[in-house]
Amino acid sequence: MAKNVDVVAPVPGLVANVAVKAGGAVAAGDPVVMLQAMKMEIVVPADHAGTVEEILVVEGQEVEIGAVLARIRLG
Repeated sequence: MAKNVDVVAPVPGLVANVAVKAGGAVAAGDPVVMLQAMKMEIVVPADHAGTVEEILVVEGQEVEIGAVLARIRLG
């Protein structure tokens, strides 16, 4: 059975861009979400290669540190 991993917000901020779509493939290091925080843009990458299972945020949404942004199915 495939394992899912969560992509989480490393800082609180505003979702500026969602760079992936559900069902799309990602490699480790690929950008998943771009956050704006403290007047900086922060790229949140995939830690593992796999398939984007679901996107849990939308552009313009405020998120807290540790919020789950997306879920990736490994493999």
